[in-house]
Amino acid sequence: MWRLDFAEETFQGLPMSFELRKSERFSACPGPVIVVVMDGVGVGRTDEGNAVHIARTPTMDRLHVDGRYRTLRAHGTAVGLPSDDDMGNSEVGHNALGAGRIFSQGAKLVNEAIQSEGIFQGSAWRALIDRAHERQGALHFIGLLSDGNVHSHIEHLKALIRNAHREGVKRVFVHALLDGRDVPETSALQYVDDLQRCLGELDGGEGRVYRIASGGGRMKVTMDRYEADWDMVALGWQTHVHGEGRRYKTAREAIESLRDENPGVIDQNLPAFVIGDDDGPVGPIRDGDGVVFFNFRGDRAIEITKAFERDDFGHFDRGRRPDVLFAGMMQYDGDEQLPTRFLVEPPAIDRTFGEYLARNRITQFACSETQKYGHVTYFWNGNRSGMFDERRETYQQIPSDNVSFDERPWMKAAEITDATIAAIASGKHRFLRINYANGDMVGHTGHLDATVLAVASVDLMLARLLAAVRRANGIALVTADHGNADEMYMWDSKSSSFKTKKDGSRQAKTSHTLNPVPLYLVGGDAVLRSDLPSAGIANLPATCLELLGFEPPEDFEPSLLAR
Repeated sequence: MWRLDFAEETFQGLPMSFELRKSERFSACPGPVIVVVMDGVGVGRTDEGNAVHIARTPTMDRLHVDGRYRTLRAHGTAVGLPSDDDMGNSEVGHNALGAGRIFSQGAKLVNEAIQSEGIFQGSAWRALIDRAHERQGALHFIGLLSDGNVHSHIEHLKALIRNAHREGVKRVFVHALLDGRDVPETSALQYVDDLQRCLGELDGGEGRVYRIASGGGRMKVTMDRYEADWDMVALGWQTHVHGEGRRYKTAREAIESLRDENPGVIDQNLPAFVIGDDDGPVGPIRDGDGVVFFNFRGDRAIEITKAFERDDFGHFDRGRRPDVLFAGMMQYDGDEQLPTRFLVEPPAIDRTFGEYLARNRITQFACSETQKYGHVTYFWNGNRSGMFDERRETYQQIPSDNVSFDERPWMKAAEITDATIAAIASGKHRFLRINYANGDMVGHTGHLDATVLAVASVDLMLARLLAAVRRANGIALVTADHGNADEMYMWDSKSSSFKTKKDGSRQAKTSHTLNPVPLYLVGGDAVLRSDLPSAGIANLPATCLELLGFEPPEDFEPSLLAR
């Protein structure tokens, strides 16, 4: 039995905006309430490309009961993205799971800023343009070359380049990180050719130099997150800033040559490359230059931002650090003020579920491994670092293995389960939230067999965890933040069959999906609503508050509990 950690006086003296009233319809669960996020485990077609369907999942199979199971939307407008053609992702998913409301998110905010041209009137962009003129410096763009709309979008990059040209910037260089993760796994040349056409239209006239300067696969160069592999960032610094590395005449030549040398390699794993000739690299970053990291999503932008901005940086030897003006597409960490300059204001996510609980002195526990730890903390709390109340919140990070995820598809599911079972047994925590990263991180590798094992590993640990929840008279809501493992092959909707490569093998899918995600209600006697067909993962905070015995705030997405 959990220990009661709040009393009636808890509600006295609170700001009206945070006061939680006791529910008149639902009694509080006698034990803890826990949200389990099976990252990347969606509900897709039941075919041989669906690792969730193929995997042995006796636990989830048993939970698939009328009134205790339904699906939720976790993509597109349900999580604040521009349209329902946009895949969800872990960041916006955990924002929705933590906020209980839907906020306009990265891609949508950037779209709006470009359409209104407000981005080009902002102080950060004006400072970059002024520097290019005053210091005769180049303007560099670093980021993910993709239209996956998860970290970035190539149209955003092209809009920035074209405006720089209109503003008279003489030299523009792009340092292109290749995707193959949120888009087809070997589609890099499609984006490189598109970018090259854009640059080619602007290059040459009036002494303009508009070129691709360097690049490499996103999982090898620059885009590390959560400080899992600083060597990736060090390599990016060496490649983009100093122009050191294997040199090619064009990006197309680099990609084709590296593919020939590494048969079967997919874009996200392509080695670093530099564009140049016998005279040297075409576009190293020099004193007086401006640099824009054009990703709008923050997790894989923070480390390279620190390398450019921090004076007390000690993660690797930067060599001579050039005097540049750096800006991000957005601010990637508001609490740490990273970066200090950014082109688009981030979504203002206030009054999150976690803050409501903290303000009302309700104890909380959050746990995941390194790869998703920031999601159950920073993103869950509305892009806010740290805790709301250190006395009543416990955050536990399990270090991830520094290996390719398909090599150990079980990842740290067992350790997360151990830690959470201990937290439940302690009786200290009224609300818990955890994330199993397996379905997403292994799904991104494109390896079906490994992803099947990843999903089975989560199901096995889920059985252990739910037994502990039942012992504590608690209730669990088991869901996901988006799909991934549910579609491991590219699908051709016109022919209703899998897409194939030239050799006849199926084309792997490494990106997220547009599929809904499951919701299992475990424990207690409540049932889920069968209406609200458009309900999404943002409906879960109100649901949890009712299970905790409170009335949800009026502006939260409605609870999923049947009246």
